[in-house]
Amino acid sequence: MRQTWHQYFLTLAKHVSTRATCDRLHAGCVIVKDKRIVSTGYNGSLPGADHCDDVGHLIMNGHCIATEHAERNAVANAARAGVSTLGSTAYVTHSPCWDCIKHLAAAGVKEIIYSEEYKNAEATYPPNIDRILDQAGVKLRMIED
Repeated sequence: MRQTWHQYFLTLAKHVSTRATCDRLHAGCVIVKDKRIVSTGYNGSLPGADHCDDVGHLIMNGHCIATEHAERNAVANAARAGVSTLGSTAYVTHSPCWDCIKHLAAAGVKEIIYSEEYKNAEATYPPNIDRILDQAGVKLRMIED
């Protein structure tokens, strides 16, 4: 059976996550505009820095801080290439943290679609997240791939 566009891009996000360099979670993000991929990102170390998978994790407050999140890497990759993310949709393997939601919204992403709940993501959300996202014109929703 042919996949829907949402399923297709979520499948690609999952494939992008196979490049992740922190084995605590392999996350991927695909940013799409007009059914065209404009950028991808996965959670990994800064360019040129050692990878967690190779040298171990840098843990602070129970989180590995050596890696950048997939969503922010996708936005950074678009910026490096001079590609606009204005009016785009981000397909993410896991529910994004609040910082990533804000980063995507600030980059002009209008919809964030994810396929799996991440255990700690909602703990980062403000109590009035629905109102804030509505004011920003951003939709956040889960679609199982």
